[in-house]
Amino acid sequence: MKQIFSSATLALLAAASTVRAADPVDFEKQIRPILELNCVVCHRDGYAKGKLRLDIKSAAFKGGADSGPGITPGKLKESSVYTSLIVPLDDDALMPPRKKNGPLPKESIALIAGWIEQGAPWPEGVQLTQRKIEQAVGNEEVVVANIHRWITSKPAPRTAAEMKIYTNTIPGTEVSFVMVPVPAGEFLMGSPDTEPGRAADEGPRHQVKISAFWMEQCEVTWNEFELFMYQDEERKYKTTIPTDPAVDKISDAVTRPTKPYVEMSFGMGKENFPAISMTQHAANKYCQWLSAKTGQFYRLPTAAEWEYACRAGTTSAYSFGDDAGKLGDYAWHEKNSDFKYQKVGKKKPNPWGLFDMHGNVAEWCLDQYETNYVKAVTLGGQDPWNRVTINYPHTVRGGSWDDEPPKLRSAAQRGSSKYWKKQDPQLPKSIWYHTDAQFLGFRIVRPLKTPSAEEMEQYWNNDVEKE
Repeated sequence: MKQIFSSATLALLAAASTVRAADPVDFEKQIRPILELNCVVCHRDGYAKGKLRLDIKSAAFKGGADSGPGITPGKLKESSVYTSLIVPLDDDALMPPRKKNGPLPKESIALIAGWIEQGAPWPEGVQLTQRKIEQAVGNEEVVVANIHRWITSKPAPRTAAEMKIYTNTIPGTEVSFVMVPVPAGEFLMGSPDTEPGRAADEGPRHQVKISAFWMEQCEVTWNEFELFMYQDEERKYKTTIPTDPAVDKISDAVTRPTKPYVEMSFGMGKENFPAISMTQHAANKYCQWLSAKTGQFYRLPTAAEWEYACRAGTTSAYSFGDDAGKLGDYAWHEKNSDFKYQKVGKKKPNPWGLFDMHGNVAEWCLDQYETNYVKAVTLGGQDPWNRVTINYPHTVRGGSWDDEPPKLRSAAQRGSSKYWKKQDPQLPKSIWYHTDAQFLGFRIVRPLKTPSAEEMEQYWNNDVEKE
């Protein structure tokens, strides 16, 4: 049957043809998520609306009896998968239909168009599966209250003199991490005007007092983070390592990430390598989940705590001095990383025993990023925390494997960006992943003083994660 297109639709078709000149569209990163989230639900084995299946390549290209070819490489007008995306909103052929969150965003439609125009490459043997957006679990106030009761029921050090380095094995697993005590003290936050490589957002310098806390010796690894990402990773230990059902109930109530769209290490390695590309929200929720698992309160560091721990009592550009020529002994960066992150803890530590504070992966802090410290100065000198109030930017410290030496200095910082999700095809964008920030990770802290339940909820929920 001949299709008749409106002038608006024809305009979209004409605009889509320009995508041919753009960068190649990536099936795994950009097309597969769109199809699995929006199309496969109605077009798959056992439920093929219009006799069209989109879960396997052969069926998608062949099409259905009611729709014609689903995908015709290089030909938009002959691809019902595309033409059904751009029909009027009241058209019964609209895919996905309005009652199922249709129509797709223009950005997703443009990706589909570009992919088809570029020949619709679909790797052989790849079968798509239906995905659903996971929803939050339970009442957050109740969840946090239960975690707080669990934490405060356990004995814990009460004075700085009792703080020791310790290894914590995540209950029910063989995965462990090391926490290093950081003494209370004060320091000048920021960098002097004369420091080579200094940026404007590193001043004005100001005196800050910091309470005692522990900081993770190394950056959070995939070994740790994937237990949170995938419940199957956690469950695989349960046949050999017993767990407390009451604790499982508390930790299972914490909201976990949706399944990522791509393989999140991007081929750089998993075992003892730093976890990357998570949002600040995801890092916060990991801290909440870990607190529930261990009965010890964990969170992200504030920017002030992070710089204080990085400097480790020094006032130089790096924790080992001002000579960037020595950076290779302490950090993975642009000149020695072989264009990828490296296993944690392989370089020399700073004076307080913390590894990779310079380089490897940049690290999340709790704070809203500011272009200067004028506001930070007004927050007061004791344990300042610039609370997050908007989606972007949030503070990231430490530099990464992909950065030049000046960005690895103790005072250097940057703000997060919405462009770190540029290739995410979902709209609204994922609240869990920054797939374009493969330089980004985090480490955790544990303050000596356990906060109230209300304070815990503030640390773990920035209330701006929705985009």
